[in-house]
Amino acid sequence: MSASLKLSQRETTFNNEVVARFELYNSLFQTLPFYQVKEIGILLPFFSAHCEKGAAKEQSPTEIIESFFKKHVPDIDHQEQINRMFRFIQYIERQVVLFDAIEDSSFGKLSRADVGTLQSLQQTVINEQTRKDISDKFKDFSLRLVLTAHPTQFYPGTVLGIMTDLIEALKHNDLTSIDELLQQLGKTPFFNKTSPTPVDEAVSLIWFMENIFYHAMSGIQTTLEEEYDIDASNQILELGFWPGGDRDGNPNVTTDTTKSVASILRQILFRCYYRDFRVLKRRITFRGFGNTIDKLEKLLYQNAFNPQREPHDVQEELLSLLQSIHKTLITDHDSLFVDVVEGMIRKVRLFGCYFATLDIRQDSRILRNVFKYASEKISEAGIKPEYFEFDEAKKLKNIKFNEADFLCPDDADEMTKDTLNTIRLVKKIQHGNGEKACQRFIISNCQQASDILQLIDLFLWSGWEKDHLPIDFVPLFETVNDLQHAAGVMEKLYTHPFYKEHLKHRNNKQTIMLGFSDSTKDGGYLMANWSIYKGKVELTAMARKYNIDLTFFDGRGGPPARGGGKTHRFYSSMGSEIANRHIQLTIQGQTVSSQYGSVETARFNTEQLIHAGIISALHPNQHDLLDAKHKKLIGDMAGESHRLFLELREDPLFVEYLEKFSPLKLLSRVNISSRPTKRNADAPLKLEDLRAISFVTSWSQLKQSIPGFYGVGTALKKMKDEGSWEQVRDLYKGSGFFRTMLDNCMMSMSKSDFRVTAYLQNDEKFGAFWTKLHNEFELTKALLLDLTGSEVLMQEYPVERRSIAVREKIVLPLVIMQHYALQELNKNSHPELSEIYNKLVVRTVYGIVNAGRNLA
Repeated sequence: MSASLKLSQRETTFNNEVVARFELYNSLFQTLPFYQVKEIGILLPFFSAHCEKGAAKEQSPTEIIESFFKKHVPDIDHQEQINRMFRFIQYIERQVVLFDAIEDSSFGKLSRADVGTLQSLQQTVINEQTRKDISDKFKDFSLRLVLTAHPTQFYPGTVLGIMTDLIEALKHNDLTSIDELLQQLGKTPFFNKTSPTPVDEAVSLIWFMENIFYHAMSGIQTTLEEEYDIDASNQILELGFWPGGDRDGNPNVTTDTTKSVASILRQILFRCYYRDFRVLKRRITFRGFGNTIDKLEKLLYQNAFNPQREPHDVQEELLSLLQSIHKTLITDHDSLFVDVVEGMIRKVRLFGCYFATLDIRQDSRILRNVFKYASEKISEAGIKPEYFEFDEAKKLKNIKFNEADFLCPDDADEMTKDTLNTIRLVKKIQHGNGEKACQRFIISNCQQASDILQLIDLFLWSGWEKDHLPIDFVPLFETVNDLQHAAGVMEKLYTHPFYKEHLKHRNNKQTIMLGFSDSTKDGGYLMANWSIYKGKVELTAMARKYNIDLTFFDGRGGPPARGGGKTHRFYSSMGSEIANRHIQLTIQGQTVSSQYGSVETARFNTEQLIHAGIISALHPNQHDLLDAKHKKLIGDMAGESHRLFLELREDPLFVEYLEKFSPLKLLSRVNISSRPTKRNADAPLKLEDLRAISFVTSWSQLKQSIPGFYGVGTALKKMKDEGSWEQVRDLYKGSGFFRTMLDNCMMSMSKSDFRVTAYLQNDEKFGAFWTKLHNEFELTKALLLDLTGSEVLMQEYPVERRSIAVREKIVLPLVIMQHYALQELNKNSHPELSEIYNKLVVRTVYGIVNAGRNLA
């Protein structure tokens, strides 16, 4: 059967299972009499069609809105028009949820388990030697998924619960339940009246841990142990967690926050264990276990429902009790129900007493200030005042690594207190939940080796010992410039006597984090991708030079412009020049709910990453080994793209354009994050202070995915003009890295719609700026279609393309209403009306963001 026929069948299935069912249930949904105004559901299809026609004619949002009400509801005043718009928003938000639920309920019919999963890996086993080869690769492979609180999509827990039930009802076409759940959905609030605290964010993500990852991860581990010769103590799968530990630029994360989140993670995990134990207890009802089962029950119950103020790590005690039960079942009861016990043992090995490793993250500039403060207060530190005037080489020679037991005084500033108190807290968390519970400190904006070594000093001054420092210090290189110098920074660390000894204690393992989002904001899409690729090659070579087992931790995020996209293809394309035995990446926002929102989807997407890593390790030479010619070609394109992106950033209208025509200034009101929209919250807006998430969100609300494509077209045109087009075409066909990068670019562009802002082309001040953005979009589109031999963007991914198209159609009215409100605000409306328009803008953001679910 040909690939094209298979695609055709997938499209047919998608149309029948998703699009047709959405239209059916949506028509039912629109007849429900919500929100006092009964005809809103009936009026909405007319409004959606009117917005589509207006956008096609490139009418301004104001023209579209005013002409709609004049034609369809001519007898209401302006206040009532605004009221109707708020009601439209409430319906559309729920339409997005309905489409999500229908798409998720059809996942099993749309996905192919024989492509890029453990099932497909098993199909490659042709003899025992192949099985042994795969088993050997698993001995030196790990995958860590790290959940972060970056808010690109957060439904409240109540809505997540409805979605979960709705997905199940839709799988069985249970009309009665679907009808009831749609009614419940209609009456359930979608947004918070106040911003969540970091603990609230943690609890939101722990919902996924408890309901999804707990089951998905243990299921995958079971398959691995059954199919391959894997030592059960070899932990292949790991979870990481940032909410409550990530304080970079978030003053709302405190030491108490970190303590609370570590405690909640532990308690929720023990509740999971206790639920499993109740199943075990119902099955194992025979004699011969003494009081082992009673001991196990008491231990689990106390930790689940009556946690101690000073807990201790009981993983080994749990395993000992379970293994005793396991042994008795085998010797005395014909192994009856032994699989139930093995399932619990597997979970305790996977999650210990901590559930997920809580990472601590702070900016290097904060840490430098804390180091300076502490060095002046601690006599044992041995840091002289002139140290801070030294160059980097002299600093590295003068750091003393003396131990002390310094308690931070109450009169220190808040950042200093938080840093030093958190360093002490980490030791308590390790004692209570286990060493893996909190063993990494990530240094954001890391620029030099002293950033790491000075942080080690802070640990040694806070009661930690040189010979027992079970902490991994993880530099995060973010900007294009930092990536260029990263290998040199690491060589200074690998050759530094103290750090070299520290790495020996950590089994010569080093983790390095590379941040995609800030490098995209800094250098544009092509340069960010290429800088990270080059950085990885250089950092891998440096680690191999000093026999270091290197792990890359990718801040890949959600949307393609933040580094997501076809993530498993990204990893499977890595050649032998790049360390790829251990995969670690952040997942966040809509990626959490879209790719890991059910046990089924979580297993599928996790298995795809495992498959990518193992296949890449088995056949390293079949993947990207870019020769000098290809590297120069990509480098030239990245350089040209970078030049154009910097030119755009330096345009005096750049920030003002974002402020006027996107919700940028209002994102702080969206109440989905505890994190400020920008660093230095009280200072005037500067691009360098703007958070990457706010930067990307603003462009996505504009329907101009600038971070995901700008400069790509100009770079490709340069290659074509210079006669290198066939080389670029060969590169696209032959390089998984280059192909994935451009495919993700096309996905990002598929979510753009310049028709919405086309009215700006005639604007006296911003017309030329808008035209510059639009021209680059059209140039990029034309050349990508030429390069790929396609007629439309994402032609090779018709199901994903169709899904995006339906989502964009659903939220187009939200986009039009948002830009209508922004147009009115830019007219300097009456203060009372301005506040209403501000609310209208904010309320549209949720649905637009939620519909932008990444389809990686």
